[in-house]
Formats: sequence, structure tokens, C-alpha cells
Amino acid sequence: MKYMLCALAALACAWTACAGGTKIVLIAGPPSHGPGDHEHRAGCLLLKSCLDKVPGVTAEVYSNGWPQNAEAALAGAATLVVYSDGGEGHPLLRDDHLKTIAGLLNRGVGLVCLHYAVEPTKEAGEKEFLDWIGGCFETDWSVNPTWLPEFKPLPTHPITRGVKPLHIYDEWYYHMRFREGMKGVTPILSAVPPESTLSRPDGPHEGNPAVREAVRRGEAQVVAWACERPNGGRGFGFTGAHYHRNWGNDDFRKLVLNAILWTAKVDVPAEGVDCKITEEQLKQNLDRKGGGS
Repeated sequence: MKYMLCALAALACAWTACAGGTKIVLIAGPPSHGPGDHEHRAGCLLLKSCLDKVPGVTAEVYSNGWPQNAEAALAGAATLVVYSDGGEGHPLLRDDHLKTIAGLLNRGVGLVCLHYAVEPTKEAGEKEFLDWIGGCFETDWSVNPTWLPEFKPLPTHPITRGVKPLHIYDEWYYHMRFREGMKGVTPILSAVPPESTLSRPDGPHEGNPAVREAVRRGEAQVVAWACERPNGGRGFGFTGAHYHRNWGNDDFRKLVLNAILWTAKVDVPAEGVDCKITEEQLKQNLDRKGGGS
């Protein structure tokens, strides 16, 4: 009887998604870091408020990591957006979640990973992430400094429609691990980092000889990218969004919204997703953390 109820719930959810159009599922990780940083739930709810204004699209947010009733939550999804902590705390690495996600993505469902969620572990998830979104953060190879890159010019791609060149301070990870030869991967945001981004001693996230040599040579580093899979599925990796305030930047927000639609195989408007966010909206739904928030 319990199995039948679960199956009915999943079918109902799938039917709702079809009736309401394209279903987008956003998985927000538990509270993390200090006030205003890693505001996973608040960020996902802001993105949802914009996605819900796109004709034919419905967005659902699941807070505190993996949905309790994942079968019903994920049924009928066109794309998944994960905004959470990474490493061993990544919600996709727990229990048999990688297997569940693989089942969806093998059918062409999209995947978007934001900020720390681009980091699996070498032991679990890295192989899958390279397949699913084309790249990932790899400890002792990639780094996570805060810096002020200037992203211009932007490539011609549905994800960049209506987006002006960006110049915004964030914790932009770089020297990411990508598929061999960048096969199927399109850089979306790239910049040359200054040597000041490697001021910390070498460490798993801070620096290593390979990245220091790349920066010394002045190599442009990809911090956001699009990916296409052989089965038609799409992925997007975005290393920014440490600071919640950056969702208030129209171009920063539009780029991510465009990418979500693109991975869901929804036509991105010619001028991108037009959605305004007020200062008051930015203050809503913040996690209760130290410092009075």
C-alpha cells in the first residue's frame, strides 16, 4: 500500500509538471557560512520568483538539501539546480543519490551547479560531474579566492542573451578540472586572474604549483561554462554566488536564469530573462545565523 501511494504521488507530480509546463527543481543546501554568504535557500527562492514569471515554467524549491520525498520531488523535472555546500557535504554525494541523479540525466534532464555545489570529491562524484556538467572543482588543483574579474567580451550563446559584460567581486573559483580537450564544453565567463589571488600558501583550495604556473603565464580562467552531453542533456557550472548580495546584480542574475532555462531546453528570450529584484527582496528568507540575521 505504501509503495502504491508513493507511486501515485510521483505520477501526480509528473502530471502536474506536464500540465503546468516545464518543471524546474531547485535544491537548496542547509545553512552555511556567515550571514549573507552561502544563502542557499534565499538565493533559490529569488531564482524561483523570477522563473515563475516565465510563461510555461514552474519552479519548486526544496530546502535543507535532498528532498524528503525525492521520487515525487524530482518526477517530471526538466532540469535540476543545486545550490549547496560541496565536498563530502554535497547533497548529491550522500547515500545513493548519484545513482538517482544518473537515472534522470541519462534521460536528458539538465543539471545546474552553483558555487560550492560545483565541488564533488575525487573519490565520489568527480567522474559523474565531468560527464554531467563538463567540469568541476578539484582539490589540490582548483582554487577559491575572492577577486574582482572583468568578464568581457561575452561569447555568443543563449545563456548570454541580454547580459552585459560583468565586473563583480565574488569568490570565483578557477583552474577547474574539465573534460579532456573541453569536449562539449563552452566557456561562458572567463578572465585572467591576478597573482594576488594566490597570496595564500599552497593547500587543497588555496594554491598549488600547477595553478601558480598557469597564472604566471597569464592564462584566462573559465569560471562559468555550459556543457552538452551526447544524449542531448545539458549542464551548467557557475563558480560565483558566494555573496548573496550579488543576486541583486541584474546581469549576474540574468546569466544564471538564462542558463537554467537553457539546461531545461526552454527557449531563452532574445534579451534574456527580464526580472527585477528589489533590496527588500534580497533581505527576505535569509537563514538565521550569527550576527543578527
